[in-house]
Amino acid sequence: MIVTCPNCGAKNRIDERANQMQPVCGRCKAPLSIGPAQASNTPIKITDADFNRVTSQDIPVLVDAWAPWCGPCRMIAPIMDQLAAESNGRYLVTKLNVDENPVVSSHYQISSIPTMLIFKGGKMVDRIVGLQPKQVLQQRLAAHASPAANV
Repeated sequence: MIVTCPNCGAKNRIDERANQMQPVCGRCKAPLSIGPAQASNTPIKITDADFNRVTSQDIPVLVDAWAPWCGPCRMIAPIMDQLAAESNGRYLVTKLNVDENPVVSSHYQISSIPTMLIFKGGKMVDRIVGLQPKQVLQQRLAAHASPAANV
């Protein structure tokens, strides 16, 4: 797994055993955090139960609110996969099935899908409704990423 150092931006290869040890950056020796944002190159499925924990991270968290029966949601799914694969720890891409998670859907008044919500530090900082090109989503995520993470 590759983890980007939040201190200096260096990319570090982390061994599977890292969850038993505290990995440090090879360049600046800062401790590296290995959470869901660092461990996934695919969108992470989230639920009402873990929504607050996942969206409270210090990096931007893109929540794709979708449903399996939604045509535009299926069309944007490959873009979400690409964004997750290209994230390199700068942001986290998640998927929330609105049919299975009515609490979050109701709280954020998601009435049209796909709706993408961007969170940082537990607060919603952006809302994007409807099918959007990859470049638009990248720009909106980059606007909320820390400068060191954009390196």
